[in-house]
Amino acid sequence: MKFFALLALGVAVWLPVPALAGDPPPFPDFTFKMSKPPKPGTTKRITVQIEPEPEKPKATETVAAAPELAPGAPVASYAWFWDRVSPAIGIDGTERLREAMLNLSAGPGGTSVKEPRLQTIQGIARSEGEHVLRATIGTNVSPALVLAVIAVESGGRRSAESHKGAQGLMQLMPDTARRFGVEDSLSPAQNIRAGVAYLDWLLAEFGGDAVLALAGYNAGENAVKTHKGVPPFAETRDYVPKVLAAFQVARGLCKTRPELISDGCALNLAMN
Repeated sequence: MKFFALLALGVAVWLPVPALAGDPPPFPDFTFKMSKPPKPGTTKRITVQIEPEPEKPKATETVAAAPELAPGAPVASYAWFWDRVSPAIGIDGTERLREAMLNLSAGPGGTSVKEPRLQTIQGIARSEGEHVLRATIGTNVSPALVLAVIAVESGGRRSAESHKGAQGLMQLMPDTARRFGVEDSLSPAQNIRAGVAYLDWLLAEFGGDAVLALAGYNAGENAVKTHKGVPPFAETRDYVPKVLAAFQVARGLCKTRPELISDGCALNLAMN
């Protein structure tokens, strides 16, 4: 019996066992090779280099650049004025006007923004004063500001017309004239009424800010909004300080000197 038991055990060991599903595949044949350790004093070593993972680029902060003038664009004569007076939307309008008036004579080497002659303002006041006073009743526009705008825009010439098509004392563009119901832009009464109405609207649109309102009068309100402040146009950057300098002269014709462009002004038309 022992013989048969041993025989059965030997057969069981010798017979191959079928591979079960899921068993790993057999290893491929390989040759094992012995390697001797290096002798003492040997400096040659196996060098293992581990390359670091490429460093991810750091996110960079994007800063919006200030609008730049196109190459070859004219430069404002009074660019220095805007180094002292912020052109940006969001500044307190009363404080900006105060700073603007203080800096009209703060140019390099003691230069100032050029003022119109007093006689020019007086001549406009005598010929157009009645229209100016009537048009400004019930508005936030000082008669002194209207005289200043007329002095800069047309020099008091009723028939003035620009190469862009602006007409009359306050140089109304055709679209602006239609917007404010003007039938004849060369009529002093109609021209001044519409010009004052536009200034009054601009002051309301820009929260009483005289600097932005004047920029809008010259370049259009949409240009001010697009550039988020006084547009970087040479003409506009010169226009605003020139009107403020004229306002400085014109308010000397008022019986009570106005401080703000919304202050009333009883014109002293008897002045020579």
